[in-house]
Amino acid sequence: MVAEQLAGRDIDDEGILRAMGSVPREVFVNPRDRRRAYEDMPLRIGHGQTISQPYMVALICCAAEVRAGDRVLDIGTGSGYQAAVLSELGAQVHTVERIPELAERARGRLADAGYPDVEVHVGDGSLGLPEHGPYDAITVAAAAPSMPGSLYEELRVRGRLVVPLGGPAGQRLEVIVRSPEGPAVSKSVPCRFVPLVGAEGF
Repeated sequence: MVAEQLAGRDIDDEGILRAMGSVPREVFVNPRDRRRAYEDMPLRIGHGQTISQPYMVALICCAAEVRAGDRVLDIGTGSGYQAAVLSELGAQVHTVERIPELAERARGRLADAGYPDVEVHVGDGSLGLPEHGPYDAITVAAAAPSMPGSLYEELRVRGRLVVPLGGPAGQRLEVIVRSPEGPAVSKSVPCRFVPLVGAEGF
């Protein structure tokens, strides 16, 4: 996975490649899909949600520029895999899932995989988690119709919000940096995610 799907494309951050090679992805997929865990494709995890393809997880981590010691908010816990990779990078991770059953399952998977310090919360991820902010980076694994203002406001100055924006007709993964002058988009690439459901989502 690391050699062919990540380093073989445009993922060149050695820390992220090591983290992706260390997190046991098979723990975060349903048992029937374990033989496919390392294929570069999303897999269904129930409740209409998916675990993102490995390349997209790595791309989000690169875009967020996560470093050891960063406080990171992960929106859309799903299986817990993205949160595990962020934790492997040395971040202090809070993650929000709107579906209680998925949140509970993710807690167990994170513990089984060796990441019990990741804090899983149930709630409306589009509104973030202001009580634990501000954050150095916020990663969102679901597409919003426009930039969620609440998430932007929970960033530190120079913090990065990585969020897919758009609808069924097309989406772009955008990196929005908080600056004294306001939001600044530093990167934008095509992508496809499930919709972000919530007050500032769909």
